[in-house]
Amino acid sequence: MALSIQHIAQSNTSDRLLLIEKSDPLDALQLNQEVLNFVKNQKDKLKKELVELNQYDGLKYLLFYDKELDEAKRLEWCRKNGAKINKSANSNGIVTLVLEAKTEASSEIFAVAEGLALANYQFHKYRKDAVEKKNSLQKLEMLVAKLDQKKLEHLNIAIEANCWARDLVNEPLNKLSAVDLAEQISAKFRTVGGKAEVFNKQKIEALKMGGLLAVNKGSIDPPTFTVLEWKPENVKNSKPIVLVGKGVVYDTGGLSLKPSNAMDTMKCDMGGAATVAASIFAVAGAKLPLHVIALVPATDNRPDGNAYVPGDVISMFDGTTVEVLNTDAEGRLILADALTYAKKFEPEVVFNFATLTGSAARAIGSQGIVAMEVKAADMFCDLAKSGNLVHERLVKFPMWEEYREQLKSEIADLKNIGGPEGGAITAGKFLEHFTDYPFVHFDIAGPAFIDKRDSYRGIGGTGIGVRLMFHYLNEWANKL
Repeated sequence: MALSIQHIAQSNTSDRLLLIEKSDPLDALQLNQEVLNFVKNQKDKLKKELVELNQYDGLKYLLFYDKELDEAKRLEWCRKNGAKINKSANSNGIVTLVLEAKTEASSEIFAVAEGLALANYQFHKYRKDAVEKKNSLQKLEMLVAKLDQKKLEHLNIAIEANCWARDLVNEPLNKLSAVDLAEQISAKFRTVGGKAEVFNKQKIEALKMGGLLAVNKGSIDPPTFTVLEWKPENVKNSKPIVLVGKGVVYDTGGLSLKPSNAMDTMKCDMGGAATVAASIFAVAGAKLPLHVIALVPATDNRPDGNAYVPGDVISMFDGTTVEVLNTDAEGRLILADALTYAKKFEPEVVFNFATLTGSAARAIGSQGIVAMEVKAADMFCDLAKSGNLVHERLVKFPMWEEYREQLKSEIADLKNIGGPEGGAITAGKFLEHFTDYPFVHFDIAGPAFIDKRDSYRGIGGTGIGVRLMFHYLNEWANKL
């Protein structure tokens, strides 16, 4: 469960975090002279931005921020310091922490709270010592004179959605098959008033979704195709926004088998599905006046007896024939069917999320998201702004037509892989073939799953893209 963040008018709780603009006078803190001298020495002489006071009645954290910093850098600084305070609070057994500011609630206050709450995430459900290992911190109380209740509500929703996406990614395959994934995201989405429909294998076969069916041939578990829809009565957009997420619940590489150690984290190959499910959940939870649809094709990719093989030619949902040259390039095959299916909605734009290529991860690591756009340049600019503010930054790769040359096949309409260079881009070009609408593709292979803690991004699933999309779609709704 995500850390609870509440607005309060007064509190007797002694453990407190005071957010202070570094140029503000310290006398207003009402500290005795000895403590005040200590704080001044820490702040002014030692240049510390976070000062911890261990007093008889509890811990006090003084966090000094610089309002002159660039906004995006300032907010990320606040989140990271929130994560530091979370670590200290839990190591000291704090249950309730009061976040206090003398001024009205600002973006900095919300950012500190966000970093603190996201850092509190844990995934210990399969450990015997889960109770003992559980963080002590359960509640964050915001003691601020003026606070925008809607912003607080949206903050709680964004944190819940991000943590849910992390949960989904962290679940192992034996606990989360394609059928399990469809059931869980549908059930969760219905709790906030969304509409959900799951296509079973028989329906997928009737639709002739050849990409999804081909990847699934090596599995004994059936594929699923989930459609989530949020369309409130006060909807403002005339055409729906469609989110598509790759739901490969485990990827062995198929007969193009991955090395053993490369499979260790492949439960995360449904990170795109987790992102879009959690994003539309957040939109519905916040009751945004937008028509949004999420599509999640799901299967595992295994090398069983009847698995598809390199050299096969498969027919996709739109009739395109694809020569399979690598069964480990499976994500683009299931996404292609979903992108074609999206055409029936006549979308305003389609946003595609996938842990798609090692090429993207090698290019920029886990520090950002490789992204590409077609017919969506203006939208991409706004997405990039949202990405900077929530620190889920976008690195734009080109979609030049020359890259399509690598996908030409002698015996089919397309090959499913390009050459040894520009792999993330040729994957994007493959997906583009199945679109006729404004399209943005996010390759989250680098940041979707990390093997060591990175501030408020814990070990394992990061829920990357959820905060980005929620911020961006909220801004979209506000402009309409």
